[in-house]
Amino acid sequence: MPAAPSIAVDKLRIRRGGCVVLDEISLSVASGRVTGLLGPSGSGKTTLMRAIVGVQIVESGSITVLGEPAGTPPLRWKVGYMTQNPAVYGDLTVRENLHYFARILAAAPENVDEVLEMVNMTAFGDRVVNRLSGGQRARVSLATALIGKPQLLVLDEPTVGLDPVLRRDLWRTFNDLAGQGKTLLVSSHVMDEADHCHDLLLLREGQLVATGTPADVRAKSGRQDLDEAFLALINEEVV
Repeated sequence: MPAAPSIAVDKLRIRRGGCVVLDEISLSVASGRVTGLLGPSGSGKTTLMRAIVGVQIVESGSITVLGEPAGTPPLRWKVGYMTQNPAVYGDLTVRENLHYFARILAAAPENVDEVLEMVNMTAFGDRVVNRLSGGQRARVSLATALIGKPQLLVLDEPTVGLDPVLRRDLWRTFNDLAGQGKTLLVSSHVMDEADHCHDLLLLREGQLVATGTPADVRAKSGRQDLDEAFLALINEEVV
C-alpha cells in the first residue's frame, strides 16, 4: 500500500484583505519526497504554506498534516518551517540562536554543529547575526528549521539571494533529507529549480495550474523547457 500523504489539502479557501487568495484548492504532498511549490510572486505560495503550518486563518476547507489537523499541538515538534524573511535574533550569534531553538525543541545540542555544516555556516558560528549578509541570515533561518530534525520541512523561498554554488548544495541537501525519509515542501518563483524536485505544484493567482513530476508537466504542456511549459499551461495552450 502506498504511504499516506504527509499533507492533504481539501477545498481550501483563504481570503485576505477582502480578496480571495486561494480559491478552493485541493492537493496532496507525498511522503519522503521533495515537492516544489512554484509560481510567480503573488500566486498564493506563502499563504498556502502559512495555512499548512497552522498560522493562517482559513475561510473553509481542511488541511491534514502528518495525520493531524494543521496547526495542532502534536505537530509542533514534527514540522520545521522556514519563513521567507529570516526569523532569527539579530543580537545573538549564529550558535546562540541555534542553541536557543534546540532548547525550545528539546533537540540534542550536537545537532547545532550538524546543521551548521549542512547549511555551510560552520565558519560563521560565532558571528552575531546582524553582521551577516542577507543570504547568510537566510541560511541561519534554514538551520533553525532543521535543528529539531522534523519529519516535514516547509521552506518558503530557501534559496533566494544565494549564489549558484550554495543553491546547488542546498538542493542536494534537500534530496538527501528526502532520501532519509523526510518530506519537504519547498517554494520558489524560479522555474529552473523545478528539476531538483520529485513532484511539482504549479500555482498561479490562487489556483493550481498543474501537478505531477517534472516529466509529467513537460508531457502535459508539450514543452521541454519548464519555463515554457508553465507559460503554456497558464495560457491554456494545452487542450
